[in-house]
Amino acid sequence: MAVNTYKNLRNQVMYSVFVRNYSPEGTFEALRRDLDRICGLGVDIIWLLPIHPIGEKCRKGSLGSPYAIKDYRGINPEYGTLEDFKRLIDDIHKRGMKCIIDVVYNHTSPDSWLAENHPEWFYHKPDGSFGNRIADWYDVIDLDYSQQELWDYQIETLKQWAAIVDGFRCDVAPLIPLEFWLRARKEVAQICPDCIWLSESVEPFFITEGRADGLSVLSDSEIFQAFDIAYDYDIFDRFRDYHKGKAPLSRYAESINQQEYIYPANYVKLRYLENHDNPRAAFIIPDRTMLINWTAFIYFQKGMTLIYAGQEVEAAHRPDLFDKDTIIWDSGRDLSELLQRLGKIKKNSLVTDSKYEVNAFTHDIIYAVHHAQDHQLSGIFSMRGESALVPVNVPDGRYINLVDGSSIEVYEGKLPCHGKPIIFEV
Repeated sequence: MAVNTYKNLRNQVMYSVFVRNYSPEGTFEALRRDLDRICGLGVDIIWLLPIHPIGEKCRKGSLGSPYAIKDYRGINPEYGTLEDFKRLIDDIHKRGMKCIIDVVYNHTSPDSWLAENHPEWFYHKPDGSFGNRIADWYDVIDLDYSQQELWDYQIETLKQWAAIVDGFRCDVAPLIPLEFWLRARKEVAQICPDCIWLSESVEPFFITEGRADGLSVLSDSEIFQAFDIAYDYDIFDRFRDYHKGKAPLSRYAESINQQEYIYPANYVKLRYLENHDNPRAAFIIPDRTMLINWTAFIYFQKGMTLIYAGQEVEAAHRPDLFDKDTIIWDSGRDLSELLQRLGKIKKNSLVTDSKYEVNAFTHDIIYAVHHAQDHQLSGIFSMRGESALVPVNVPDGRYINLVDGSSIEVYEGKLPCHGKPIIFEV
């Protein structure tokens, strides 16, 4: 684990934005005008998907993937100018929030500035042409990190952006040498001492299959040496299996508990129901009561909470990455007030540093607890929206449900759950 990773990152809420599809205009300015609303949700950090110019060669869709970057040091003109971007960052900071940007260092577009000026820094196929190691990514070409001059250029680029933003979300970071990330973190700290490092760590099958194909792919245990936060992909397949009816809820709960002893004491996982690479939560969990329980649970979990823009209005359609596909904001549904309340609970010091335990009971009810000294924060989440009498390890008495302010009662070691989330402190 990065030795200077702060545990209070577990009290933070991150909000992910794809500028192109956030608004009809698809600009920095349109996002800037909406910052008060975002801040009002209780957001601490805004993560912007790649903001750089997109390559034109081998594009996917009409506009291309933001992850097929043409120039790491430029700004996508569709979004605005560098001055527009800096004004957005300034206004984010004025509201007490931070901003991180996407770093896509495994590959570039085939017509990138680097490909044209430093072809020797790229992976080449046996015939000498550019190529990539993952066939589905046909719109990009891979970089070659055996070239030390590439390290210098990439780290210098990070330092330039670190003078403006507060951190980086690093795309498929496990495909890049750990030594590169360690050096990058050390040098960037000279510019931005509290830089936030988020790794898109990868699924277990990606690691095993990649290694079988001869790739060097970092595990989460390795990636945590250089990064503050890592994706939850190590257990996300169990979340998906539960919703597909392939595995019981208890299997997912067990995998969460396992994280408590396989990672360092200050590990921070990014907890989410959805992101730009996966289906919307409202699509896979169409029942609103169930969705509310799952939403409350990701805030309760030990780790940083991620909200993908549009999740607060229960958007069920995942925006296309390759074409204009604006979020439908007038869905007629709104979880904003719930997120505001959950955001306040997220700041509880028990979430910062605790022994964390998750149990799955009958009726698919999760009973999770943050223990710290003589206090505990307990959460009960009915993942099917069903009612049940739940055994809890707290003294009998009356408590306040922090989710909605209602009074709850524990009697003879049991608490009635009526299908809605319950969070209370003892």
